[in-house]
Amino acid sequence: MRIAVLGATGMIGHHTAIAVVARGHELTIVHRESSDMSKVQHLPYTSAIADLSDEKALREAFANVDAVINCAAPYPTTPIPWQEEVNNSLAKMESFYKACEQKHLQKIVYLGAAIALKKHPEGLPANETLEYSTAPANKNPYIQAKWAMDVQAMNKAKAGLPVVIGIPSMTFGEYDYGPSTGQLLVGVANQSLPGYVKGDRNVIYAGDAGLGLTLACEKGVPGARYLFTGNNIAMDDLVSLMAKVSKAPILKSTHLCVAKIIAKIQYFKYKYGNADLPKISDTAIAVMSSGQFLDGTKAQKELGFKTTHSIKEAIQKAHDWFVEVGYIK
Repeated sequence: MRIAVLGATGMIGHHTAIAVVARGHELTIVHRESSDMSKVQHLPYTSAIADLSDEKALREAFANVDAVINCAAPYPTTPIPWQEEVNNSLAKMESFYKACEQKHLQKIVYLGAAIALKKHPEGLPANETLEYSTAPANKNPYIQAKWAMDVQAMNKAKAGLPVVIGIPSMTFGEYDYGPSTGQLLVGVANQSLPGYVKGDRNVIYAGDAGLGLTLACEKGVPGARYLFTGNNIAMDDLVSLMAKVSKAPILKSTHLCVAKIIAKIQYFKYKYGNADLPKISDTAIAVMSSGQFLDGTKAQKELGFKTTHSIKEAIQKAHDWFVEVGYIK
């Protein structure tokens, strides 16, 4: 199969591109003209230039492919109002889907997020069926945008597009240039975070996440969600593991209210005092506090998905890469 991957210069997209090649498919990387393609120079691929909001360029990029895996879904970086984040994200994805409509694609895989799923009412590990009936009460831009894009993807599938939603859990690994989820590990190792928020998480290695998305492209049923999970772990244990791997002092937990106050102060300094982006952002707080244990049985049974790396191995690989590129001092 000829598979186009969007977002291949990001962590999950990079590992997805690796999995696409490893499983014998022809890889097309769709990227912006300004993208640093030296990051993926070790991969055999065909290049196609297109921005996520450029429908015409996307149609041209998809001209000779059979399927698309979109790992370039918008992710909040600079703090803006949640309504603006949602509108921007939906508009970009609408251009993407319109471009897909013009092609007879076998599969369209959208990279979703577990944070868009409702928490299990009894505190059990959540699966793909736990949907919000209306928009989440938490008005964090990341939560709202991910929920809105999940609904959008499901509606596109109902309208006839072969859209599959692949949802890796909290992901750690190499090529996290943001860093994105690796920001927590970098903060622990560099002792630059004032604290973390307690909660429940599920952690997966980025290489396994990429494999899962590729399997979703190969075998996924349009209109279905698939959770790609590693192991469930409490934030206390995850942060302790990060400290052990990086040989750093164990970071202390911070009450959610205190973390929100710190985030607001840092945002105020960023907006009005030319300070750096907040080290504790609303998005980071939302990810840490809104997490839950997850159940990935569906992907295991229907797609044959299996993890290859433990949490410790994922954290170690991410740590070593961060050291290699200079993110961890």
